[in-house]
Amino acid sequence: MISLSVVVALLSDRLWGEASRGHPLVTFGQLAKWVEGHARQMTPASHEPGVRSGRLACYHRLAGGVSWLLLVIIPTTLLAVLLGLANDMAAGFAAVLVLYFCIGGRSLAEHARAVMQPLDGGDLVTARERLGRIVSRDTANLDEQSVTNASIESVLENGSDALLAPIFWFAVAGAPGALCYRLANTLDAMWGYRNPRYQYFGWTAARMDDLFNWLPARCCALAYALAGHCRTALRCWHVQAPGCESPNAGPVMAAGAGALGLRLGGPATYDNEPRWRPQLGEGKLARPQDIERTLRLLWHATGIWLLVIVACEVMTWA
Repeated sequence: MISLSVVVALLSDRLWGEASRGHPLVTFGQLAKWVEGHARQMTPASHEPGVRSGRLACYHRLAGGVSWLLLVIIPTTLLAVLLGLANDMAAGFAAVLVLYFCIGGRSLAEHARAVMQPLDGGDLVTARERLGRIVSRDTANLDEQSVTNASIESVLENGSDALLAPIFWFAVAGAPGALCYRLANTLDAMWGYRNPRYQYFGWTAARMDDLFNWLPARCCALAYALAGHCRTALRCWHVQAPGCESPNAGPVMAAGAGALGLRLGGPATYDNEPRWRPQLGEGKLARPQDIERTLRLLWHATGIWLLVIVACEVMTWA
């Protein structure tokens, strides 16, 4: 039963969280750095004579694409083969273990509360430092409102990436689907940047992550709407998401902010470059206590997904 496996994995994550040592994704990240280094050694550098910029971009895209295939497709295929050879009990246990390692609900909550607690106590310096561990924007000069907004946006977006999307792909394609998604998402987090180093090398990682997240992100946005102020969430999704830079984070954060009745978005700085982010949601300005409300919205959305999975299983049995 898919639903039983998901429940066991969620409970395991709630009880133990992420492994403090020897987490497979940490090992995978180290392997990805090694592969990237060797791929770049075999790719012409920009200062080499006779290499045109257009051809150089093609070389780097090819190197990044091959690296992505090696790091994602081979482990996914190997897992599928091993599960096919195992007996039902061993395969079921392995599937739960894979999903447990692919989700990060407790870790997300711990990081969010680690920001909320100093904010409640007026310790803005500590709140900024802890926020910097979970967001890519510059946090050194953020005021209390900006720290609060960024924390809530992080919970909404990462709730989709680190919790609901792995469950989605587990329900669709089993443990290999969840693993494939999580590895692709990890490579996007490492390589999917629009900067000189990764503009071309990380192109495949960024595009594949967009592809894998397209449907789960919209299912997540719908679950957020059903778990909160539904009409407001759906309206914000429809009106505000198209103005967001990310095709998947936009629906998730707009619907989530609308479901909470909060107004997010606004200015942010990335790599010392200021950017204006469109308004997300509508209603009151967020307070530190709303970070806990956001976590509750995520748990309620997760419960909705479980009900849907159970309903699908029941209809399959009927």
